[in-house]
Amino acid sequence: MQKTILITGSTDGIGLETAKMLTSLGHHVLLHGRNPEKLEKVQKTLLELKGGGRIEIYVADLSFIADVETLAKGVAEKHAKLDVLINNAGVYKVLDPVTQDGLDVRFAVNVIAPYLLTQRLLPLIGTSGRVINLSSAAQSTVNPKALAGQVRLSDGAAYAQSKLALTMWSRSLALSLKEQGPVIIAVNPGSLLGTKMVKQAFRVAGGDIRIGAEILSRAALADEFAAASGQYFDNDSGEFASPHPDALDPKKSQEIVRVIETVLTATENTFC
Repeated sequence: MQKTILITGSTDGIGLETAKMLTSLGHHVLLHGRNPEKLEKVQKTLLELKGGGRIEIYVADLSFIADVETLAKGVAEKHAKLDVLINNAGVYKVLDPVTQDGLDVRFAVNVIAPYLLTQRLLPLIGTSGRVINLSSAAQSTVNPKALAGQVRLSDGAAYAQSKLALTMWSRSLALSLKEQGPVIIAVNPGSLLGTKMVKQAFRVAGGDIRIGAEILSRAALADEFAAASGQYFDNDSGEFASPHPDALDPKKSQEIVRVIETVLTATENTFC
């Protein structure tokens, strides 16, 4: 059965490879990226795939909270139902790590944007859909002040903390919604795969990105993930596993969600 699937950050890397796989299976894929020309080029490429499904494109810079809101509204205007949301977009290093909202771009794109997008699209996803969040094996204890944009961190520290924060809210939201929400799963797609981010951060070619795309496709479609809400899948070991201990601590996870909500409220008030 054809599914409607939104993949953020789908103009290159694992996101693009996942889009190719899902399109080839006949699914209706909603592509997202920051660059309109690049998006149109990817759309054209995917439409040429044999037996491919429909393709739509959405432009948004996820480092801007306002753009996240616009993306959610754009999807909701065209669709009454979204089967799968894959929060794949991620940032490791940029020249200027501070966004126009005063946040560290790693926390803005890797944590806050997917949280807000998920919340806005929950009515479309319903209880039968899935939210797949791209986590990482790199996870370290989150400094709430860094998440709120009050403390600056190194690239590596900000990235590792952002991936734990994403994993924490994934589990917290899944447990709070229970049967009233979709399946929400954090996935480590595999360490040191050959993405632009890995090449930039570690100066290595990296492994086959299809490894990451295959697990994201499985998480989106396979029955083995249908009852795994709140869990963390580690593709390095090929199984569901325990994330960083902080992600299993309800109080710490709730604190991360509280900080995210506070940031979003402050940003909303700024625009009002």
